[in-house]
Amino acid sequence: MTNGIIIAAPSSGSGKTVVTLSLLAALRQSGVKVASAKVGPDYIDPCFHTESSGRPCLNLDQWAMRPQTIAQNLAQLAQSSQLVIIEGVMGLFDGPELGKGSTADLAAKLDLPVILVVNCSHQAQSIAALVKGFAELRSDINLAGVILNWVSSDRHIRLLKQAVETIGIKVIGAIPRVSDLQLPSRHLGLVQANEHPEIKAFVARAGEIGTASVDLQSLIALAKPLPDITTDTATPLPPLGQRIAIARDEAFGFFYPHLETAWKSAGAEIIPFSPLADEAPDKTADAIFLPGGYPELHGGKLAANTNFLNSLKTSNALIYGECGGYMVLGDGIIDKDGNHHAMTGLLPVTTSFANRKLTLGYRSLTHTGALPWPKKLKAHEFHFSTIQDQKQADPLFEAKDTTGKPIGHMGLRRGKIMGSYAHVIDEASA
Repeated sequence: MTNGIIIAAPSSGSGKTVVTLSLLAALRQSGVKVASAKVGPDYIDPCFHTESSGRPCLNLDQWAMRPQTIAQNLAQLAQSSQLVIIEGVMGLFDGPELGKGSTADLAAKLDLPVILVVNCSHQAQSIAALVKGFAELRSDINLAGVILNWVSSDRHIRLLKQAVETIGIKVIGAIPRVSDLQLPSRHLGLVQANEHPEIKAFVARAGEIGTASVDLQSLIALAKPLPDITTDTATPLPPLGQRIAIARDEAFGFFYPHLETAWKSAGAEIIPFSPLADEAPDKTADAIFLPGGYPELHGGKLAANTNFLNSLKTSNALIYGECGGYMVLGDGIIDKDGNHHAMTGLLPVTTSFANRKLTLGYRSLTHTGALPWPKKLKAHEFHFSTIQDQKQADPLFEAKDTTGKPIGHMGLRRGKIMGSYAHVIDEASA
């Protein structure tokens, strides 16, 4: 039997990701077989989870994933662990405008206890009112404990702990603000784990802080068994081909592990290659996938990598790009300084970081039939680049937001070459 627990916070910026990493590392160092999951759409935090736990981190997304996909991911996590720590997204109750998707929704669905990480840097006894409100807003949520984050002194801890425990909720940890546990960020969130120059030392330090600052045995005792969710053998999304070449390096790192697992289970072979190393996709591949990532940070290098670019231009495979991959399939990328970097020119679109605009949200998609996937899909969109110029091509998707409001065409298609800003997560529920 594998137990689970959810780490949440009142809002983004409370430090729950670093706290989660500290817990994962500390438990691993103590000999507990611990795995993790991340609520909602996220590529970056799960990679830090993996570094801390030593096991793959999977996403659990109640809005974008079918129940059987969530069940399969939970089953995979439970296979190799005694405890699964699930990190929430944003604030505990924050989610899509219409429909399930918040951390609280998942906690209720899985009947798992919640540990609330509270940023205590600017409060003392008032914490009791905040925690009481989060504990009582929904009767289907079990707020089982609190971790005090960014405390300043022993006296500060004493004031906070006394206040919280007067409302009958256990404080299981108090973590000080320490400079060497601050993670660098970028426009899509944290800098990727594989770019962190001293990630091993960071994880070790996080584990030390977690061990010293959190009552790990109380955390383990508060966890409850994962639900016995019936799974089936449905593939979350069929593979793009039987031999799929997938770009994988610092410029193309946004690929969900549950898709790779499912595609391999369906008999597909995954063949990674590195555009940044000027590698061409395997010539025998019948599909090429360019995931999202940070190609805008490597525009000059990618533009000079003619082996990579020309191999795409001459390929007969299905070529599919998401977000950053879509940008590379276009005519060019304009970086933040206004420099134009020529890309493959396979799709008639030029994207720009010189004119930044945040676009994010879940998307319901209907595709034109060019992809070997079901017609209706669930996805998310998160980018700062804008379309500088776009010429005529077939649209790839018709898109709606979480309220069901149509938001028009997304992406482009020319024969077997296609892409969009959307990151596809799963087939839409029937």
